Amino acid sequence: MTAHKVVTHDEWVAARKKHLAKEKEFTRLRDQLSKERRELPWELIENEYTFEGENGRQTLGEIFEGRSQLVVYHAMFNPQTAGPNTTWTADAACYACSFWLDNFERVTVHLNHRDITMAAVSIAPYPKLAAYKKRMGWTFPWYSSADSDFNFDYRVSFTP
Repeated sequence: MTAHKVVTHDEWVAARKKHLAKEKEFTRLRDQLSKERRELPWELIENEYTFEGENGRQTLGEIFEGRSQLVVYHAMFNPQTAGPNTTWTADAACYACSFWLDNFERVTVHLNHRDITMAAVSIAPYPKLAAYKKRMGWTFPWYSSADSDFNFDYRVSFTP
C-alpha cells in the first residue's frame, strides 16, 4: 500500500479549498466548451441514407421519429470482421458498446421528452442486431446500415 499524506483538519480544509478553486475553473471551461459545441453549425446531409430496423427500411429522416434532433450511437458490430483482434464476436456487439447500450435503455424516454431520438446504428445485418437486442432485453431503436454508405461516410467503418 502506498503511503498517503495525513494532515490536520485545518490543513485538509486549506488543501480542499485550493482544489475546489481548480474544480470551479475546470467547470467554467467545460461549460464554455459545451456552449461552443452547441453553437457548432449543423451539416446539410444530401445523401438519402436508408437503414433497416424493426419497422423495415427507413430513411435517415424517418428514424428521427418526428423529433427535431437525433443522436446516433455507432455500435461496433460487424459479423464479417469479428475475430481475435476485435472486441466483438459474430453474434454480439463490442463489449464496451454493449455496456453503453445497456445504459440507453432507461435514458431514451427522457431524451424523447426533450425532442431527441436516440438510436444505435451498426453495419451488421438487421437479423443479427435484432437477435442480440432480444437476447439483451433492449427496446431502443437499433438500425442496420449494411446496405448504405452511412458508416463509411461518417468514418466509423473502413475498408481494408
